[in-house]
Amino acid sequence: MPERDPLPGALGLCRKAGALLWGAERVGDAIAAGKARLVLLTQDASARTAARFTQLCADRVPCRTLPLTAADLSALTPRPAAVFAVTDQNLARLCGKHLSQTDPQGGTAHGV
Repeated sequence: MPERDPLPGALGLCRKAGALLWGAERVGDAIAAGKARLVLLTQDASARTAARFTQLCADRVPCRTLPLTAADLSALTPRPAAVFAVTDQNLARLCGKHLSQTDPQGGTAHGV
């Protein structure tokens, strides 16, 4: 039996714990307030969105690109979103660990 990707499950756990934000405005506010511990961009986020969050996250919070699209994560959110933030440090570490397992290079870092 093939091994399932644990990253969507980790993001689901973040959502259930109330530690997952989505949407550019909410995530931007969390970065500005110092509440975001990890910012995640979907694989299909626009170049403009990626550039904006690279700048917002610079020297504040790690920003990584997920190996998933907004459609892949549609079960987590009421509407498709390209930007997510994890607000709990331990859950951010868990997601980061799964990102590193998914991509030996550790995903694409933006502004880190």
